[in-house]
Amino acid sequence: MAMNLGGAQGGPVSEINITPMIDIMLVLIIVFMIIHSAAQSAGEEALVPQPPTHEAVPPPTRTIVVELVKSDGEHANLTINQEPVTWETLRERLVAIYKTRAERVMFVKADEELPFDYVAQVIDIAHMDFADMKVGLLTAAVEHRR
Repeated sequence: MAMNLGGAQGGPVSEINITPMIDIMLVLIIVFMIIHSAAQSAGEEALVPQPPTHEAVPPPTRTIVVELVKSDGEHANLTINQEPVTWETLRERLVAIYKTRAERVMFVKADEELPFDYVAQVIDIAHMDFADMKVGLLTAAVEHRR
């Protein structure tokens, strides 16, 4: 304990010197940290992940691309992710693909020589059953750069 005699207050004032208390607390903190780190256990036993024993089924393709290719007939040829589809079965195929999906995004890619009317027909068929369908248009210019 330290004492202060006199001063502006006019009488003896006693104040506690906390410096030795802080020193003791710091030493105790260090001691407890060392004891705690030395007494820690090695942890839980963990099993190493094993490779699957059966053939894994690849996840379904998330990106759906409807491609319109110019043909010799009156309509353009259709493919969905490079699988041939007819104009009559396009709607059924799109319903089968999108009925279980929460995210409905479709890309349409067409030859440059085709009129846009064919692309509009594909978009209309997609919107018949799914009004929330988002449609992106792809250009063939990307493939010419290869």
